[in-house]
Amino acid sequence: MQLFIEAVKQVEFPQDVTRLFHGRGGRFAGCEHLCLDWFSPVLLLTSFKVLESDELDTLCAAIEQRWVELKGNEPLNLVFQYRRGGETHTEIIKGEVPEKHIVTENGACFQVHLMRGQNHGLFLDMRNGRQWVRENSAHKKVLNLFAYTCGFSVAALQGKADEVVNIDMSKGALSIGKQNHLLNDFKVGARFLGHDIFKSWGKLTKLGPYDLIIADPPSNQKGSFVATKDYARLLKRLPELLSEDGDMLLCLNAPELSIEFLMEQVNEYSPSLVFCEQLENPTVFEDIDPNKALKVLRYRKN
Repeated sequence: MQLFIEAVKQVEFPQDVTRLFHGRGGRFAGCEHLCLDWFSPVLLLTSFKVLESDELDTLCAAIEQRWVELKGNEPLNLVFQYRRGGETHTEIIKGEVPEKHIVTENGACFQVHLMRGQNHGLFLDMRNGRQWVRENSAHKKVLNLFAYTCGFSVAALQGKADEVVNIDMSKGALSIGKQNHLLNDFKVGARFLGHDIFKSWGKLTKLGPYDLIIADPPSNQKGSFVATKDYARLLKRLPELLSEDGDMLLCLNAPELSIEFLMEQVNEYSPSLVFCEQLENPTVFEDIDPNKALKVLRYRKN
């Protein structure tokens, strides 16, 4: 834990949402189970293994010490979450969490929910992906597959996209996505389809073609998407939805699956796509093994 304590002494609390400590990247020996995120005005400490009460007290004391150094008497809001497999336990250690919790990223607002489940409404490691979309969406029709709470859609509309089609089988996530659009004063320009992607090709084809397609699926979610078998199904059909010279962002966040896995899938099932680049992850998410980190690959239709 000492490396975590030393790292916390250097953290800042910016305006935007961000990860402050990424133990999962393996760069801090003995702290691989720990992460610290800043969802202003709340700090979220996450452990992927059980902590003894004295260990948790030590970590929280280090966080509070840094908070007092930078923020003085401002109240500290600190949440702790323990995760293991499908098990999640979340508790407020100090302060409170806003009932309607709005965070910012690159000029956009997003609603998050730290006290419900493992997914908080915005995946912080995808910050650079959203930035790329923001910078490359002007005057484009965008298809946002596995849209979740529509962070990519907000980014695309920030970048002056003509239209975004969001599709996700979770109507609850899309409902938050609609709220995110309203938070950013995007009252038009986006569609929200609460459907199973694999049963909606006709609808998606009718609304296309698309100048930019984003596929950011869950890696292993039974009943929705399992990367080892479903990426092939997806790639067999996606190129027919893409306009000539269109771009495609393919994302994979499965530590057990390599960059080569995704590239081989594309080569086999979407040979008309040409690899352009791999987007870098935010620096704080650096991993000693790049294959275990988030993979975001850009392809173009040949």
